[in-house]
Amino acid sequence: MQSTKTRRKVAPVAENGDSADKLDQLLLSSAICNGEDIGPFIRKAFASGKPETLHHHLRQFARSKESEIEEVCKAHYQDFILAVDDLRSLLSDVESLKSSLWESNSKLQSVGGPLLSSLEAFVEARNVSQNVNLALESVSICVRLIELCSRSNHHISNGNFYMALKCVDSLESEFLDKTPSSTLKKMLEKKIPAIRSHIERKVSKEFGDWLVEIRVVSRNLGQLAIGQASAARQREEDLRIKQRQAEEQSRLSLRDCVYALEEEDEDGLSSGGGDDGNGGSAILGFDLTPLYRAYHIHQTLGLEDRFKQYYFENRKLQLTSDFQVSSMTPFLESHQTFFAQIAGFFIVEDRVLRTGGGLISKMEVENLWETAVSKMCSVLEDQFSRMQTANHLLLIKDYVSLLGVTLRRYGYPVDALLDVLSKHRDKYHELLLSDCRKQIAEALTADKFEQMLMKKEYEYSMNVLSFQIQTSDIIPAFPYVAPFSSTVPDCCRIVRSFIEDSVSFMSYGGQLDFFDVVKKYLDRLLGEVLDGALLKLINTSIHGVSQAMQVAANMAVLERACDFFFRHAAQLSGISLRMAERGRRQFPLSNARDAAEEMLSGMLKTKVDGFLTLIENVNWMADEPTQSGNEYVNEVIIYLETLVSTAQQILPAQVLKRVLQDVLSHISEKIVGALFGDSVKRFSVNAIMGIDVDIRLLESFADNQAPLLSDEDANQLKTALAEARQLVNLLLSNHPENFLNPVIRERSYNTLDYRKVVTISEKLRDPSDRLFGTFGSRGAKQNPKKKSLDALIKRLKDVS
Repeated sequence: MQSTKTRRKVAPVAENGDSADKLDQLLLSSAICNGEDIGPFIRKAFASGKPETLHHHLRQFARSKESEIEEVCKAHYQDFILAVDDLRSLLSDVESLKSSLWESNSKLQSVGGPLLSSLEAFVEARNVSQNVNLALESVSICVRLIELCSRSNHHISNGNFYMALKCVDSLESEFLDKTPSSTLKKMLEKKIPAIRSHIERKVSKEFGDWLVEIRVVSRNLGQLAIGQASAARQREEDLRIKQRQAEEQSRLSLRDCVYALEEEDEDGLSSGGGDDGNGGSAILGFDLTPLYRAYHIHQTLGLEDRFKQYYFENRKLQLTSDFQVSSMTPFLESHQTFFAQIAGFFIVEDRVLRTGGGLISKMEVENLWETAVSKMCSVLEDQFSRMQTANHLLLIKDYVSLLGVTLRRYGYPVDALLDVLSKHRDKYHELLLSDCRKQIAEALTADKFEQMLMKKEYEYSMNVLSFQIQTSDIIPAFPYVAPFSSTVPDCCRIVRSFIEDSVSFMSYGGQLDFFDVVKKYLDRLLGEVLDGALLKLINTSIHGVSQAMQVAANMAVLERACDFFFRHAAQLSGISLRMAERGRRQFPLSNARDAAEEMLSGMLKTKVDGFLTLIENVNWMADEPTQSGNEYVNEVIIYLETLVSTAQQILPAQVLKRVLQDVLSHISEKIVGALFGDSVKRFSVNAIMGIDVDIRLLESFADNQAPLLSDEDANQLKTALAEARQLVNLLLSNHPENFLNPVIRERSYNTLDYRKVVTISEKLRDPSDRLFGTFGSRGAKQNPKKKSLDALIKRLKDVS
């Protein structure tokens, strides 16, 4: 196929163009061929003001490309013609194929129409089925979700918060992301945190109520635990009393057996108390269920550490509040509540530590206890420093020691508290001594110095047997007149109370062997307080022989009572009587006893002196010796016999012996003094023989006391007259010069003073000698006795 159009020729580039235009044309042609941007060329042309040159270059490039196109078309012209012929030959085949396809399509449409309608029905049914299944699954999920929500609400309404939280956790983990309902999902997202917050508030409120309630429970718990410790202590005391009674009976019996009593502790307090199923204590009656439920709930909520801290801080604040001592109420009235509150607090904390699953640590409890001990010690120091009554201090000490016993069972160290009690031991005993001093003074002031009359056996038991001051184990007939006055049982009760209070203070204070301390203060009570009060009474308030005799009798009874006091102190202190006897001193009331006997003797001497004034009536130059004794000695003996008949009813034999011995010694001194004194210028042998009769009467009186005393004591009474007897024996002796023999003098005249012998011997005159200073008349034979006496006088004067 030939083209009728003429082919355009590309004009050659002018040879005379300048090199710049050629270069620009080449660069433009290269950029177009390479597909580069020709914008820079356009901007350059317009910038230089020569757009025509650019236009010219573009037209030159277009002409050059048109020629190339023509050459390509010419090269492929024949192939194109052949391809068109092939296409025309294929046109008929395409038409036949088209008709065949149309027929096949018609058949397919007729056959596939019903199938297509069936398929469409199937697809629609399958979609409906899938929708129904999805709806059923969604409904099932919603039903389970609603059931779980209902169950959670039921648990919340019943207060079963742990199960409610488990339901909420299941809702969150299993249904929150799977719920098909956006409304339900929004509801869950909103209510789950609200439910958890509600449960936390509820358990926190319950825990707060428990904190309020546990303070009252702790006080009652502390009182109950301390009461049980007190009951256990009382049982121990009763057992010790029975043991002491058994030991005493065994000691008094002839058998060598000692029976030990044993008792079973029927209702003792176990060291930890029994736990019930809820973490409470069935015995001590407190419930930790609200606490443990709150702790468990907070653990479930993931707030365990926060709850631990919250619990510890609140309990610490409660303990600090418990430390407050009211200034409006005396500590004596509030100390039991104060210490019971603290005891109950730490009993609860011990239970929480052992059963709380780590709610509170051992270190935290120990820190709380150290704080409590420090505060209790401070309170005790302050209160003890203010107290001026021993009984008040003892009451608080007893309760603190019971507190220590109670809390030691739970493993708490109480040594610091016991140290505070020991520190105030001296102050307590000083206050106790002061109280006893007042009581003893009142008892002595109230005494009428009359023998006690006991009408009933219980009075005898209360005033005599209870202090072991009886002289016989046989119960007397009633009414019974005791040999002592009311001072004795009154003072015994005061001293016994002092011993028991002292032992009570020293007991359970951490010191096991405290008998020496009790004995030290008992010695002070007896040796300083009681002895001093009795001395004051004797020196200021005793008037008359009967009162003095009663006081002396009281002292004898108190001497037996002192033995009981030391035995009682030893028994209460838990040591054997044999060990206690080793440290016994002499009678602690010896000063008062000696003063009482001295006063009684002094009064009797005064009475006797009144009778001895009758010695002036003696005829010292009598011609005949008297046979019945001089008047003065008869009066003295009558008085002494009357005195003995009265004194033997109340005075012990030894006291009566000492008093009579002192009185007889005084009489002897008075007789010798009368012979030695200036009132007697001279006397005869007959007068001395009369004095000898007087002394024999006095010696006979002493011998007559043997049934009351003993033969030995009666002989000791006679020795009180030794000076007068030896002097009379010397003056009546046929060999007075034997006085110069040391052996004879030591045996027969050991009480005589040689100076008195000289003076008295010079006064002796023979009846025939009427001149002072001579022993016979001139020219008469001198009496050998007189001669021996003169020699004795001369020798004694030479010695002096």
